[in-house]
Amino acid sequence: MGFFLAKLVGLLLDPGFLLQAGLLLGVLLLYRRGRGNGRGFGWGRGLVTLALLVLLFFDLVPLPRLLLEPLENRFAANPSLPEHIDGIIVLGGAVELQSSQARGKIAVNSAVMRLIEGAELARKHPEAKLLFTGGTGDPLRPEPREAPYAAQLLRQFGTPEGQLLIEDASRNTYENAIYSQRLVQPQPGQTWVLVTSARHMPRAMGVFRAVGWKVIPWPVDYLTSGESSDLLRPDFSLDRIPMTAFVLHEWGGLAFYKISGWSDGWFPGP
Repeated sequence: MGFFLAKLVGLLLDPGFLLQAGLLLGVLLLYRRGRGNGRGFGWGRGLVTLALLVLLFFDLVPLPRLLLEPLENRFAANPSLPEHIDGIIVLGGAVELQSSQARGKIAVNSAVMRLIEGAELARKHPEAKLLFTGGTGDPLRPEPREAPYAAQLLRQFGTPEGQLLIEDASRNTYENAIYSQRLVQPQPGQTWVLVTSARHMPRAMGVFRAVGWKVIPWPVDYLTSGESSDLLRPDFSLDRIPMTAFVLHEWGGLAFYKISGWSDGWFPGP
């Protein structure tokens, strides 16, 4: 139930979805003017005007960068690692599943750095197991799953078969931690490294701490420069709307995970 509720919350936090719904409802109300629905016409005009003002707001305010930087700056970019590590956990989210299945070739997004950096850490630490965890986050399509595609890429990146572990049932970050823990049964004193996108690291660390698994964060896949002057750079693009939805999903996920008891904090940090 929590999985489906999380998906619903994510949809309601998507400004693109809300804009489209508002515009559609506004236009429908405007077309009802001739049927004696004067109040409906006023509401329709108000909704369309509000949608236009929201679009202008996204043009003028660098909201995605303002929201992204606190997430990406929460954990150090290059933490020091001990000489010996027991395992590396790479969270899913890098493979575009429907495109990969339809085309017969693996399609990836910017989160592919999770796989690349995970494979590089495994090369530097051949004593460590490399665990990829990820099934599918689509509640309507339980198949295909990400793990087989990710495993294929990790092998292409040079990860030996004997070093690779795969978890393919998890649907979200909470299940990533739970199912991975069941699979490897980490022992006290072992050192495990967690690899995921920098913006996702606070939520991921909160989950792993909540299940009692102490891991070292290894954030990757940065979208911001970390320079405060970058916030002043103009960026007049409708790309800000999906990017804002992307970031709000992460902030909303932090709150939802804390309320659900899946995380040990509202904004987990070092």
